[in-house]
Formats: sequence, C-alpha cells, structure tokens
Amino acid sequence: MKITVLAVDDNKDILFSLKESLEADGGFSVSCAGSGKECLSRLKHHKPDVILMDIMMPEMDGWDVVAKIKTNKDLARIPVIYLTGKTDDLSKGMGSLTSEDYIEKPFDPADLRARIFLVMAKKEVNK
Repeated sequence: MKITVLAVDDNKDILFSLKESLEADGGFSVSCAGSGKECLSRLKHHKPDVILMDIMMPEMDGWDVVAKIKTNKDLARIPVIYLTGKTDDLSKGMGSLTSEDYIEKPFDPADLRARIFLVMAKKEVNK
C-alpha cells in the first residue's frame, strides 16, 4: 500500500523534486499544492497519510496552515512534517511543537523517505 503525501510549497522545482524522488521507488503517491490556501482546499476532498509543509509561502505561511489543520477535528490527526529553509532555533523549536518532524532544505531523498516512514509508524502506534 502506498503512502499518500500532500506536498505544500510555493516553489515548483521543490514540488517536482519531491514528487520525483518519493515516487521513484513506488512506495509513495504524491500530490502537490502550491500554496497554503490550495492545501486547505485540497484537504476538503482528499485526506493524505502525511503532509509535507513549507513554512515560507506568500499569502498564508505554513505556520498558519498547520494551525488551521490542527484545529480542525477532521484533519488534526494527519501528521505534518515541516520541510523548510528556515534554520533558526526559534523556528525549529516552534516546528517541533506543532508538527511530527522538522526537516531543513536542502533535503536528502533517502532521509526524507526514512523520516516519513518513522512518522507513519508512530501514527500507527498512537491509533
């Protein structure tokens, strides 16, 4: 069974890279959203297994999107992994409080896959 991923980033090159690298081994199915608003719209119709969320996006940043996800009872159980260029300690601290993992760009595809599997394993244990 494939793990479904919703990747959210305003950078089309990052989305392409995520889709290509995660789907290469056949274990993942990746859909993409180019903004926070698009992410929330997609979540009305599609509940992925995990969300990869950029923080720095125009209009609605990743912090705001995750806050909306975590306060929605239908979405709150979807694990979120921040995948971001924000490397400061404050962001890392906030990220660890509001998500299941915090990964800095540039990312290693093998490490990203392993960390998604880890988050999914924790989700299964906590069901």
